[in-house]
Amino acid sequence: MGHTATAQAGSGGLTATEHRLANGLRVVLSEDHLTPVAAVCLWYDVGSRHEVKGRTGLAHLFEHLMFQGSASVPGNGHFELVQGAGGSLNGTTSFERTNYFETMPTHQLELALWLEADRMGSLLAALDDESMENQRDVVKNERRQRYDNVPYGTAFERLTALAYPEGHPYHHTPIGSMADLDAASLEDARAFFRTYYAPNNAVLSVVGDIDPEKTLAWIEKYFGTIPAHDGKQPPRDGSLPDIIGEQLREEIVEEVPARALMAAYRLPHDGTRECDAADVALTILGGGESSLLHNRLVRRDQTAVAAGFGMLRLAGAPSLGWLDVKTSSGVEIPAIEAAVDEELARFAAEGPTAEEMERAQAQLEREWLDRLSTVAGRADELCRYAVLFGDPQLALTAVQRVLDITAEEVQAVAAARLRPDNRAVLVYEPLAADGAEGEEGEENADSDENEGAEQ
Repeated sequence: MGHTATAQAGSGGLTATEHRLANGLRVVLSEDHLTPVAAVCLWYDVGSRHEVKGRTGLAHLFEHLMFQGSASVPGNGHFELVQGAGGSLNGTTSFERTNYFETMPTHQLELALWLEADRMGSLLAALDDESMENQRDVVKNERRQRYDNVPYGTAFERLTALAYPEGHPYHHTPIGSMADLDAASLEDARAFFRTYYAPNNAVLSVVGDIDPEKTLAWIEKYFGTIPAHDGKQPPRDGSLPDIIGEQLREEIVEEVPARALMAAYRLPHDGTRECDAADVALTILGGGESSLLHNRLVRRDQTAVAAGFGMLRLAGAPSLGWLDVKTSSGVEIPAIEAAVDEELARFAAEGPTAEEMERAQAQLEREWLDRLSTVAGRADELCRYAVLFGDPQLALTAVQRVLDITAEEVQAVAAARLRPDNRAVLVYEPLAADGAEGEEGEENADSDENEGAEQ
């Protein structure tokens, strides 16, 4: 089954066709003959939000296990074959999906499709205790290197745990806790694979210098015989009230180079007009060196060395507005917090100027066009909109939706959401210069940590 490739209004001439195999695999193809390369992107509809208490980190662990060999490709063969053919590859895990992707010279496209199909269809034949232990250790080391043993490394998981209450599917992040990684058994991993790594739980996009008819024939040949699996349960409900209702706060005393104020604001779900308006608002407030917070804190007051405000878009739960300020030497957190609240209150009361809107929308437009201009970026966005919103064509018109947002909508979402009673706050205080941790440092060493994230 397929759709014709008719360019939609606002798509910049980009097109995509959709197909579905008998086993449920959704396929999205987009021709682009500008360069002789093709991108293969496979999104599985599984992320940390599908995990249960006591077994966090399985989605991220599987991202690694998928590169550990399958029935026809042992060990590191996937890497060796792709890189030997002149391609590049990787995989990532988030709250809402796990993806795998290759960019190949056009004449090597069939190899990439065969490799992805082989591990989708036959990974269980190669999954054993040795590969499980190997990748368990790799993930644990990744956690140490990226989260536990770097300054501010656990900030994301701490703020996530504050912003989403205990028991919420987004309360923990994808890296997994050390205890849960240790507890995961080989049978846990096999059950997880059988449930989620099925063709009817995936979207495959191929973008670039392709012959659609030949590409679809290869996909049918390699993926068509993989059986579907119907055992998946829907993720737990991630809905929450629009406003947290109070300021949630945690102070961390650690060996960090400077005091820091970080905060997560609860924002509208991805895929809504309100979410796009929030994105414009955060870009004006904290998106780069021309932003209001950078001008106020770094340039004018010189109380901070860095100030940013970004957005974590989420479809199955409220998105998060992510504030991150590193202070200048000797500056106390209350001074930073007062300045931030003053800027947010002024912005909510007055709204953005025409110049601020134009600059922010131009910045977001450039970022979107950068994504869509590469075959790999376009393949990823087609998968994202297919998995999370049911329609890959939405990726091709996302730029126009951002440009359609009005100043009134930006002001409204700022006034409604960017307020002190709608944020989780994390304050970092450096250890005393003489190395004495005191009681606060000892309490922090025993604090409950949830898990890190890969975005």
